[in-house]
Amino acid sequence: MDAAAIRSCIIATLDANAETRRQAELQLKQAEEQPNFTDILLDLIQSEPNVNLQLSTVIYLKNRVNRAWQAQDAYPAESMIPEDAKARFRDRLLPILAGSQNLVRHQLVPILQRILHFDFPDRWPTFMDYTIQLLNTNDAPSVLAGLQCLLAICRAYRFKASVGDSREHFEKIIEASFPRLLTICNELVNQESEEAGEMLHIALKSYKHATWLELSEFLRRGPVNLGWCTVFLQTVAKATPAIAMNEDPQERERHHWWKAKKWAYFNLNRLYIRHGNPQSFMDKASESQALFAKEFSAQVAPEILKHYLSEIEKWVSKTSWLSRPCLSYTIVFLDECIRPKEMWTHLKPHLTNLVTHFIFPVLCLSEDDLEKFEEEPEEYLHRKLNFYEEVSAPDVSATNFLVTLTKARRKQTFEILKFINEVVNQYEQAPEDKKNHIAKEGALRMIGTLAPVILGRKSPIADQVEYFLVRYVFPDFSSQQGFLRARACDTVEKFEALNFKDQGNLLTIYRHILDAMADPKLPVRVTAALALQPLIRHDIIRTSMQQSIPTIMQQLLKLANEADIDALANVMEDFVEVFAAELTPFAVALSEQLRDTYLRIVRELLENNEKRDDLEAEYGDFLDDKSITALGVLQTIGTLILTLESTPDVLLHIEGVLMPVIQVTLENKLYDLYNEVFEIIDSCTFAAKQISPTMWQAFELIHTTFKSGAELYLEDMLPALDNFVQYGSPQLIQNPEYVKALFSMVEDMFTDGKVGGGVDRICACKLAEAIMLSLRGHIDGCVHGFINMAMGVLATQDVKIKSYRIHLMEMVINAIYYDPLFALRILESQGWTNKFFSLWFGSMDSFTRVHDKKLCIVAIVALLNIPADQVPASVSVGWPRLLQGITVLFSSLPAALKNRDEALKDDFQLEGGTYGYEDEDEEWNEDEATWDAEGEVEEESGDAKDESTAYLEFLNEEAQKFGATETELSEDELGEDSVLLESPLDKLDPYSTFRLSFLKMQQEQPQFYASLTSHLSTEEQTVIAAVCQQAEVQALAAQQQAVVAAQVAAAAANGTS
Repeated sequence: MDAAAIRSCIIATLDANAETRRQAELQLKQAEEQPNFTDILLDLIQSEPNVNLQLSTVIYLKNRVNRAWQAQDAYPAESMIPEDAKARFRDRLLPILAGSQNLVRHQLVPILQRILHFDFPDRWPTFMDYTIQLLNTNDAPSVLAGLQCLLAICRAYRFKASVGDSREHFEKIIEASFPRLLTICNELVNQESEEAGEMLHIALKSYKHATWLELSEFLRRGPVNLGWCTVFLQTVAKATPAIAMNEDPQERERHHWWKAKKWAYFNLNRLYIRHGNPQSFMDKASESQALFAKEFSAQVAPEILKHYLSEIEKWVSKTSWLSRPCLSYTIVFLDECIRPKEMWTHLKPHLTNLVTHFIFPVLCLSEDDLEKFEEEPEEYLHRKLNFYEEVSAPDVSATNFLVTLTKARRKQTFEILKFINEVVNQYEQAPEDKKNHIAKEGALRMIGTLAPVILGRKSPIADQVEYFLVRYVFPDFSSQQGFLRARACDTVEKFEALNFKDQGNLLTIYRHILDAMADPKLPVRVTAALALQPLIRHDIIRTSMQQSIPTIMQQLLKLANEADIDALANVMEDFVEVFAAELTPFAVALSEQLRDTYLRIVRELLENNEKRDDLEAEYGDFLDDKSITALGVLQTIGTLILTLESTPDVLLHIEGVLMPVIQVTLENKLYDLYNEVFEIIDSCTFAAKQISPTMWQAFELIHTTFKSGAELYLEDMLPALDNFVQYGSPQLIQNPEYVKALFSMVEDMFTDGKVGGGVDRICACKLAEAIMLSLRGHIDGCVHGFINMAMGVLATQDVKIKSYRIHLMEMVINAIYYDPLFALRILESQGWTNKFFSLWFGSMDSFTRVHDKKLCIVAIVALLNIPADQVPASVSVGWPRLLQGITVLFSSLPAALKNRDEALKDDFQLEGGTYGYEDEDEEWNEDEATWDAEGEVEEESGDAKDESTAYLEFLNEEAQKFGATETELSEDELGEDSVLLESPLDKLDPYSTFRLSFLKMQQEQPQFYASLTSHLSTEEQTVIAAVCQQAEVQALAAQQQAVVAAQVAAAAANGTS
C-alpha cells in the first residue's frame, strides 16, 4: 500500500460510518506488515497540512509503537517493527518533535519515552548529543523540544538504582545538560508568556525526576545547589502572570505557570526532606551526603521557610491565590520543620499565627465543599472521609501537621485547644443569624484530629472530653446545617476510645446517631453509620441495639446502595458478627439484599470498564472504589455464612441465593474479587460438611475459571477444593469427570510454564494429597500420574526450597499409603525406588509437623504390611530402615504435638481488646502534662523523635540481627501454621495403627519380623516398646470412656421412660 492509500485509510478512520471505519482499520492493520509503514506515517506527520489528519496519524503511530516496538505478552500476535525501520525512526523523531505544533508534540512525547525505555543508550547513542544541541539553540520551539527530550531521559532513569553503570551514565548526563538547563530556567522565570510557563514547568519537572532517588554529586555542589534553589524560590515568589489566573480554580491549577510553581515547591521540599535533613539519614549516609545535609539544614532550609511564610502572609491577606498543591506542599514543609531542633527554633515564633490564620482556614469547608455537600454528596464523602485522598489535598496535609505538632511538641496541644475553645464559645454565644457555622465545623474537625493525643495515656485533659462533647457537640446533632450534623457524628466517632462516666450520655449519643441515620442528607447518614460501629463495644449500647438490629441492617444496606463507601461494608460485617443470633431469622433476606447490592456494584463496575479505552484498561488501576466496596460486601456475606454453621437448612437456602454472586465474579474474571468469592464457597461447603447440587455448580465454575488462565489463584481456591474432595467424596466416586477435572488442575500446575516451584506448586501437591487421602481405592490412574509428577521433579532437579521438596516427597508418600504395592510397582518401573527411599529416609528430620509425621508413620506401616516375598529387590536390603524411621518419627512426635497445641492456642487467643490509644507515641510524660495558669508553654528544646527515622533504624537493626539466619528462615516455611486444611489423618491414632500392624507382622510373618527387629539398637527397641505401651494405654482409656458414655445414655433413657 503506497503513501496515498495509507493517507486515505487514515481519513476513512474518521468517517461517521462505522463500517467504513472498520474497513479502514483492517486495511491499516494489513499495511503494518510493510517495512516502510512507520516511515510513511512519519512523512504524513511532517508534511500533512490538515491538523486533524496529522493528529489521527500520530495517535495511530503511538499505538503502533506501544504494541510493536518490543515483543510483549499483551500483544502476542502483533508483527514487530523491523530493526532497520526502528533505526530510521530514531533518526527522524527528534527533528519532527522540534518542528511539530503543540497537539502533535504531546502525542510524540509518549512515543519518545517508550523508545528510550528500550533503546537508550545502547541503540540510540546520539540522543543526548542532539538533545543538548536543541537546548543550546536560540529558537524557542527547538529549546522546548530539547527540554522534552531531557525530561524523557530523566523519567527513564528516575527509578534506576543508585549504584551501577546506569546511574554512572545518568550522572554524566546531568553534568553535561543541567548547567544549560539552569541558565534556561534563570531566563524563563523572569518572563510572562504561556510558552515560558510551559518550558519552565518541563525544566523543573526534569529536575524532579533527576533527583527522585538520588541527588548526584554534581547537584550537591554548593554553587550548583544554590543556583537551583534560587530558581525554585524565585518561581515560588513570582507574581503569577495574568494569563494563568483563569476564573475557574481547577482550570487555573492546570496552567503551566501553576504547574511550574507546584514543581518548585515540590523540589524544595524533596531537597530538604530526602537529602537536606540530617535526621532523615541513618549510618548509611556517605561523608558528602552528610555534609550536604548539614549545610542545607543550616543555610538553605531557613531561607525556604522564610519564603514560604512570606507566601502564606500574602495568601492570608488575600493579596495572592495559591493552588491546592502549592498549599499542600507548603504545609508539608512546615510539618517537616517541627521535629529538627534548628528548624523548630525558626518555626515556633510563627506558630500561633500559622495555626489560627492558615492551618485552621485550610481545614474549614470551602465553597466547593459546601456545593459538593448539597449537589454531589457522594463525592463530598469520598473527599472528606479521606478514603481516596489526593496527595495534593491541603486539608489532609493540615491534619497531618496538627498530628505531628501535638505528638512531637506535646505542649502545643494546649495552645490549639485554647484556640478551639475560643471558636466554639464564640459560636455558642453568637445570635442565631450571626453564628459562623463553617468555623464551628472546622473547630470540631480540628479537635477530632487531635483525639489520639487528647485521650493518650496519662493525658491531663482526657477527663474534660465528655463535658466538651455534651456542651459543644450534642447541640450540633440537631443543627439546621447538614454539614454540622455530619461533623457531630464524625467527632463522636473520633473519640470512640473515650470511657464515658455518665452512661446517660452514651445513650443520648446512641439516640442522636439513630436519628442521624434517617437524616435527609446522605453525608449525615453515612457518618452516623460509621459512628455507630465503635459504639457496640459499650454493653449498654449493645443491649439497646439488640431489639433494633434488623432495622439498622436494613438502613445500612440501603445506604450501601446509595453510596459506594467501603467502610459501610465493614460496619455491616461487624454487626453480622456481633449480632449473629439476632440476625439469624433474617439471614436469608439479608443475604438476598447483600447479593443484590453486590450485583448492582459489579454491573456498574463492568459498565465503567467498558468505557475505558484500551490503554487505560491496560495500565489503569482496576481496584477502584467500586471494587473495594464490592470486596467489603463479599466479606460481609462470608461473615454471615460463618454464623450459620448450626442452621444447615438456612445455609442450604443461602447457597442458592449466592450462586449469582459466584457466577458473575468468575465469569467476568474479576480477579481482585476472586479471593473473597473462593472464601464464600469454602465457608458454605465447610459449614455444611456436605456438598449440595448448588455447590457442585460452583465447583464446575471454579474448574472453568482455573482452566481459563487463573492457575496462579490455586492458593485461594485450595480451601474450597479441599472441602469438595473431603465432604464430596461419595459424589466424586460416582462422577469420574469431576475427579478428572481435579487431576487436570494438579497436572496443569506441573506442566504450565507460568507456574514456578514455590507456593503454587506446593498448593498442587496439597490438592493431590487431599485427593489420595479422601478417595482411597478409587483413583489408581490419578495416583500413577501424581507419582510421575513428583518424581519427575525430584529425580531430575536439585530442589532448593525445603518446603517444596517436602511436599513433593509427600505426594509419593501419600501414594504409598494409598496402595503400597501399586506405588512400588510404579517407582520400580521407572528405576526411582532407591532414589526415592534414600531421599525420604535421608530427610526424616525435616518432617517436623504432626501431619508430616503421621503421614510418614501410616505410609511406613503400609509398607511393613507387605509380605516379605513382594518387597522389591532394589530396596529389600534397606527394608530394616523402615522400623528405624518409625522410631525417629515416634521419638519426636510428642514434641511436635506440643508445638501444634501451642500454635493453635496462639491462633485462638483473643486479645484483651483495649479501645484506648495505648501507643507509646500517645503517652504524656509528667513534664508535658503541666500547663501553668497563664497558659504559657515552657520552652521545648532539642530534636523531637522522628517516628519514620526511628522505624527505619529499627528495620535496619532487625535486618542485621536476622541477616545470618535469613536463608534458613526463608526456606523453612513448614511451621504448624502452614497446615490450615483439615485432613482424614487428623482423626487417625498413629500409636494404635502401628501397634496393630506390628502385632500382625509378628503373628503372620515371624521370620520377617525377627529379621527386621534384629537391626534395631537397644534404644530403638525401647522406643518401639513405648509406642506399643502408649497404644494400649490409649485403647484402655477409650474403652473406659465408651463404658461411661453407655452408662450416661442408659441413665438418660431410664429417666425419660
